[in-house]
Amino acid sequence: MKKLMLICAPVSSRSGYGDHARDLVHSFIKHNKYDIKILDVRWGECPRNALDNNNQNDIEIINRILPQPQMDKQPDVYVDIRIPNEFQQWGKVNIGITAGIETNVVSEKWLEGCNKMDLVIVPSEHSKDGFIKTIYEKIQNLPNNQQQKVGELKLEKPMEVLFEGVDDSYKPLENDEINSEFFNMLNEKVSEEFAFLFVGQWTQGGYGEDRKDISRMIKVFYESFANKKKQPALILKTNGATFSTLDKADVLKKIKNVKNKFPSDWKLPNVYLLHGDLSKKEMNYLYNHPKVKAMVSFTHGEGFGRPLLEATMTGLPVIASGWSGQLDFLDRDKSLLIQGNFEKVPKSVIWQDIIIENSQWFTVDEASAYKAFNYVFKNHFDVKRGAKSLMNINRKKFTLNQMAEKLNEIVTPYIDKVPSQVKLNLPKLKKVGNSEPPKIKLPKLKKVTEDA
Repeated sequence: MKKLMLICAPVSSRSGYGDHARDLVHSFIKHNKYDIKILDVRWGECPRNALDNNNQNDIEIINRILPQPQMDKQPDVYVDIRIPNEFQQWGKVNIGITAGIETNVVSEKWLEGCNKMDLVIVPSEHSKDGFIKTIYEKIQNLPNNQQQKVGELKLEKPMEVLFEGVDDSYKPLENDEINSEFFNMLNEKVSEEFAFLFVGQWTQGGYGEDRKDISRMIKVFYESFANKKKQPALILKTNGATFSTLDKADVLKKIKNVKNKFPSDWKLPNVYLLHGDLSKKEMNYLYNHPKVKAMVSFTHGEGFGRPLLEATMTGLPVIASGWSGQLDFLDRDKSLLIQGNFEKVPKSVIWQDIIIENSQWFTVDEASAYKAFNYVFKNHFDVKRGAKSLMNINRKKFTLNQMAEKLNEIVTPYIDKVPSQVKLNLPKLKKVGNSEPPKIKLPKLKKVTEDA
């Protein structure tokens, strides 16, 4: 008899976290070792329309989603694919899988959440290192305003690294595949023959405060090519939290705010906005478009950096911050990693139980970024050669099939030891109507608003 596995994850969420969750669920289904039930939960304010009733892989997930948050018996294995402060112990064996960290330390709640589980899985060596190095002193208050150290809070449970695999949707295109409506649309919109590409969500915060540091990226791009006879373009493939028209208006406003910092008589290069949702096929068209010459990211920190990996799978050169999760798949000799410094996170991004006060993240050095932009623009042939070499490496190491095999290798020793009985109560979940997925309390996630 197959072991009963309950997976709690945002499987319907149209987000990077949702993509990761669906890939993990597909991997467990592929193993064909478990009777899988799924508790679909919300991820922030992201739309919950990612599952397609006409897609066989998605149907495999849809058929396993619990219509009501109820189970007749305790699951043998509980897999929680969320952030650690949300981890629960609902199974005989409990496995937590999280997207990783974006700063240099994790919160106390994240360590406490991880220590509830029998096994924790993170997507990068950077994330694992952050958890291991974060240690808090346990202090007891004594009479006369004195304090005494009584122990430490640190990671006590096993932690393994499992990369986010990329499916074969992202690959170089043959000549007969590039004549498409999407290609023609981009050709009409972008007049330049050389364009840098950014892919990611533009979250709330002022200059230097959004996690992807997009405003700084635009500023350095303007400075790199202002008033020059030959100018490249910058394409922003972005969205806010809800993929709405309000998100788009807010992004356009932010771009304008950066542009207005420069003298009105300066000739600035063009920045194009491609806002909203694109299919995997369309994203692959974007990575492969003849005018798109390089991917760029000034990110303050990534648990993994999935779009950057996708870009490398197509042979697109990458310029990126020289710190955090993307270093697991960006070779320093075959991509351009920008130097920088660690800075205290601004107050605007402090997020209870998630991003803590006095933590640090990475900020690129603008002079180094300026040099990277110009080097790629002037030496694209050489840069492209390195990118093709990196593509060949990554296409062998970071596939979905390899991720599934690695996942099985990691979890099997724990699942094989499932005890016959454990004194744990089944989760008391609130009953909801058939039209709504189960509701579980989540932290308030920041979203871009019209007046951000």
